[in-house]
Amino acid sequence: MELETRNSKLETRYEAVIGLEVHAQLLTKSKIFCGCSTVFGASPNSQTCPVCLGMPGALPVLNRRVVEFAIKSALALGCNIAPASRFHRKNYFYPDMPKNYQISQYELPLAQRGTVAFPVGDVLTCVRIHRLHLEEDVGKLLHAGTLQVADSSLVDFNRSGVPLMEIVSEPDIRSPEEAAEYLRQLRAILVYLEVCDGNMDEGSLRCDANVSLRLTGSEELGVKAEVKNMNSFKGVQKALAYEIQRQTQVLEEGGRIVQETRLWDADQELTLPMRSKEHAHDYRYFLEPDLVPLVISSQWIDEIRATLPELPQARRARFAREYGIPDYDAAVLTVSRPLADYYEDVAKASREPKLASNWVMVELLGHLNRDGRGITDSPIPPAELAALLTLLLRGTISGKIAKTVFEQMYHTGKSAELIIKEQGLTQISNQDELLQIVEEVLAKHPGPVADYRKGKVQCLTFLVGMVMKASRGKANPQVVGELLLMRLKGEEPGGDR
Repeated sequence: MELETRNSKLETRYEAVIGLEVHAQLLTKSKIFCGCSTVFGASPNSQTCPVCLGMPGALPVLNRRVVEFAIKSALALGCNIAPASRFHRKNYFYPDMPKNYQISQYELPLAQRGTVAFPVGDVLTCVRIHRLHLEEDVGKLLHAGTLQVADSSLVDFNRSGVPLMEIVSEPDIRSPEEAAEYLRQLRAILVYLEVCDGNMDEGSLRCDANVSLRLTGSEELGVKAEVKNMNSFKGVQKALAYEIQRQTQVLEEGGRIVQETRLWDADQELTLPMRSKEHAHDYRYFLEPDLVPLVISSQWIDEIRATLPELPQARRARFAREYGIPDYDAAVLTVSRPLADYYEDVAKASREPKLASNWVMVELLGHLNRDGRGITDSPIPPAELAALLTLLLRGTISGKIAKTVFEQMYHTGKSAELIIKEQGLTQISNQDELLQIVEEVLAKHPGPVADYRKGKVQCLTFLVGMVMKASRGKANPQVVGELLLMRLKGEEPGGDR
């Protein structure tokens, strides 16, 4: 279906109503109901046992750490935690599900009624959490070619039984941009809690969206379509924008929206029908007979509450307030807990928080992103980066040399002081030594000298650059500027600085 570009009239006629179902893989070492490993990337079907393969007679045993992580997440999202909940069997057939049912929570979820608040532009948006519950993951189908034309598929059950936490929002989202930002904020919280690594490429964080349209101003909900297979923030935004446009065109042409599940094809940038959308009763839910009720005491909740870290939004506000850095810097530096910890260590040790934010964001993150590394893999510890900034602030080295030293610190792991000592990179501030270089530069460039004396003050910048080049970046640019001004005015410099 080729879509037409919507005009402003159609955009205002309909309002999108969006709810997200986010599946977060919990960072436990073993699966939810057995002791098999959850490590990603192992050989196919090498991390399985009779329980996660659904063998007859195998009995599940609930992983306590899974419940702890879910309670921690629920507390961070402001949810009400149920004192007792139950697991159910969700019955349906799919080739990657060995039991033909999935153990999940249905009528009695672990937690309900939370919120995620975040700014979108200048508007504060609040998305309510409907429920948070636990379930097991299924296996993974590996198709021989694309899904539409594959003549065979293989199944890897390593992922079967991996613990998932499903977080279902209310239909409070009104645009693809809001949806993407909500997902970013939710991911940041879970990563801060260290309950999920948030790796969307590996499927640790997955998102389905329910999308419908209604006439602007109406309270009646339209027929929804569920969109699956979105594995990036940009993918969520593009998929929802396409689906809103598709549904708008169907309605404008007098058609009706079919309740169905659709797949997002990132290569073609369109959604494709997958199957008719099931209702809850289609799954024939019934209580899981092999698992006892899950009882959560208030004491256990309080113990977990005491372990909650400072969350991203609070830390972002504190960084802007305490360190005086821009909101943009604070947002970048609090994307992950290790990054925020790293920056805070550098800021405190150097006592120059803005300079620290510049170097962490531009130099360090630039190098790490280029190499596909995370902040925890940084070859420069926070104390060593702070030491480099201290040398720069003291005037021991120039800004240009500081960047050269940083490059060598990054690639060798050596300290700034050792590199400066080995290569004689200390900044030159001695007037007598610099005056000789200044005189040589003035003699070589009589044109800019004459132009400056005629009023072209920008020529001073050129002359400073020439002195810096002649000194191989070692000259103190402030002293160079002062000496050049004196000589251009015909004055004699005083003694050493």
